[in-house]
Amino acid sequence: MAALISKRLLRSYGSLLGRRCFDSPNGERVVSAQRLLNGSMIQRFSTSILTPGSDEGAFPSDLLSKTPLVTSKRDAGLCQDLLIPVTNFHNEDKGFMVLAGDVFDLPIRKDIIHRVVLWQRAKRQQGTHSTKTISEVSGTGRKPWNQKGTGRARHGSLRGPQFRGGETKHGPKPRSHAIKLNKKVRRLGLKIALSARAAEGKLIVLEDLEVSTHKTKNFLNYFKQLEDTKKLLIVDEGPINENLKLATQNLHYVNLLPAIGLNVYSILLHDTLVMSKEAVNKIVGRMHTPISRNSTPQ
Repeated sequence: MAALISKRLLRSYGSLLGRRCFDSPNGERVVSAQRLLNGSMIQRFSTSILTPGSDEGAFPSDLLSKTPLVTSKRDAGLCQDLLIPVTNFHNEDKGFMVLAGDVFDLPIRKDIIHRVVLWQRAKRQQGTHSTKTISEVSGTGRKPWNQKGTGRARHGSLRGPQFRGGETKHGPKPRSHAIKLNKKVRRLGLKIALSARAAEGKLIVLEDLEVSTHKTKNFLNYFKQLEDTKKLLIVDEGPINENLKLATQNLHYVNLLPAIGLNVYSILLHDTLVMSKEAVNKIVGRMHTPISRNSTPQ
């Protein structure tokens, strides 16, 4: 079987073919099919990219680009659905899962993250600090000495702030430190935190969080296989598996959370986020629920 190439094409690439072509009786040049498949013409029109570091004998080195080939990475924050592999604690492939782009692929906004973290830390303050006023301090209410005639400064009570054991002026009283933050901003902060972990490749989806034993050493075998992981946050859809609780309770760098408790501050405190498929579905459903005045804060 032979491949026929027109004279115009051969005139352009005749120097590349060299001795691999010959003249046919009808005036056209015929190239052997076997040589054509193995020759430089196929490499010239193939989808593979040749660089100086590749097989230079099959293609002239002066026609190769001297600049190194850099593969373009995917741009994050385009609100595109993500395809992520699903595994388990034994690193077995369990297929793939599609992550919603409007939850796991949002542009990173540090200002939103900052506002949500401030709101969380202010809300978790106890606000139980308290000092005593002059009416709460123990002591007599009698005037310590006469107003005049003693040569000393005038005082009306020994419970004043200038005396030892007296009151505290303008001291703190129990109060709430919580600040107001709109629900849509809180929800956006959680989406951005999830998107940041997904963009870093630090989001791992497991089929389930079931472990066969409560031994800590078995869980450590899985933890050591994670690259560049110092603190791990594991999120499940509902109540955490008891064996998993026992296996991680002595590890200060591993924390467990139900999906309802997932928050921005906890995600930022851990460099790797592990979620079950059910937890991902619950978070996505929670993010897609319309915000109402009486809804649970996100």
